[in-house]
Amino acid sequence: MDRNSLKNILKFLSLVGMIVIVFFLIPLITGFIYHEHNKKFLIFLFLSFVIFGAILYFLRNHKMKMKIKEAILSVNLVWLMLGILGAIPLMIGTHVSFIDGFFEAISGFTTTGATIYSNIEALPKYILMLRSTMHWIGGMGIIVLGVGLLSFINPTGSLTLFQSESTGITAEKITPKLKHTALKLWGVYALLTLLDMILLKIEGMSFFDAINHAFATLSTGGFSTKNASLGYWDNNYFILWTTTFFMFFSGMNFLAHIKLLNKDFSGYKSEEVMWYTLIFFVLATVLTLVHYFTSHDSFFFSLTHSFFTISSILTTTGFATLDYSTWGQTAIAIVFLAMLIGGNTGSTAGGIKTIRFVVMFKNLKYQIRKILHPNVVCSVKIDNNKLSCNTVNNVSAFIFLYILTVAVITLYLFANGYDTMTSLSATIACVGNIGPGFGHVGPADNFAFFTQPQKFILAIGMIIGRLEFFTVLMLLSREFWKKF
Repeated sequence: MDRNSLKNILKFLSLVGMIVIVFFLIPLITGFIYHEHNKKFLIFLFLSFVIFGAILYFLRNHKMKMKIKEAILSVNLVWLMLGILGAIPLMIGTHVSFIDGFFEAISGFTTTGATIYSNIEALPKYILMLRSTMHWIGGMGIIVLGVGLLSFINPTGSLTLFQSESTGITAEKITPKLKHTALKLWGVYALLTLLDMILLKIEGMSFFDAINHAFATLSTGGFSTKNASLGYWDNNYFILWTTTFFMFFSGMNFLAHIKLLNKDFSGYKSEEVMWYTLIFFVLATVLTLVHYFTSHDSFFFSLTHSFFTISSILTTTGFATLDYSTWGQTAIAIVFLAMLIGGNTGSTAGGIKTIRFVVMFKNLKYQIRKILHPNVVCSVKIDNNKLSCNTVNNVSAFIFLYILTVAVITLYLFANGYDTMTSLSATIACVGNIGPGFGHVGPADNFAFFTQPQKFILAIGMIIGRLEFFTVLMLLSREFWKKF
């Protein structure tokens, strides 16, 4: 690696680190408001600010021009840095080990929502706000934020970073300048968060709970301030339906929300959004009927908690109102299917994403027609646009990498003595950035029982899933490091 590449990476890491430190002022202020002693946290923020500030000062005259390899390496290093930046205050505030703090921080920034804390309500308020803040800035993507604010990164480098961080089969821009798109994304994201927070406060939450749950909902992170998650308000149907709606809305492509501001509804008419909506209503309706006919609960109770559960799992948010793992095998199968699908591309949700299933089913139909009618001319189209072979191949490779990654980590956990359901669902919950699973990692449990090496592997799985495999696995290629 030459000196110029090193300067590019250091400057970018420092800029992102500075942004994170600024956001960490939110939990610091929370601590002051609730009279919690967090002097060590303040010292940590000050030292981090000095270190990042010093690097930026010495590199102030260096003009960043990111090449693709530098951008890919930078994105990977950013997520490792975020894990460390998040782990240290958690170690200070809750006296956990570094690996536990790293797992918790990565879970936060990747909006996974898995936790090692058994008694969440006993945690200091500023720690709870810290976890929620990690969710919120990680939800829209810290790189997207960086691209939006750091206008002196050259356009090519910005696009490379945006593509490395963004999720989906393509990186769509709705404004000529990428930074304007990034800033508009964050503007809509902040606006929806504020609206959700206001509604939750009106409906009965305290201001502290409202802002934490708004952060966790719009980021599809799912970390609650209550041990029972949203089950704490299980009799407040206004809160449950509001959260259901905002989770569902957050699972949509945010570019569609931006278009709505210009009175353009085309974003909601895309095939992906239509299929996402159909899948949501079908799964939620079936789960409602299953729960209603296999329990003594009322229909409206079954409807509310089933729609909430599917919205939570399909969007990989991870909130829970009830322990759905006790609803029977059919209900578990429905929820498990929702875990695999995920939300839309360009959303804060994780998972495989709806559009990839649409592409693969259309490609399957195309391949069958080619076998039956060798001379027929047909192609895979999305929204009447023909997809290139590279795009279809990319989707196929993504799904293969998803299966391969899940299989490797699942077998690793299974070999260490865990049952099949716990091993598989814990892996999917982490790689898919979902949070809760089944077995010993169900909605009523946590990840504290895993050993330190296992937590580290699962944390890496979260990063791999958050960056959608290719960005991380490229580092294992000899070609990547050749002539770096």
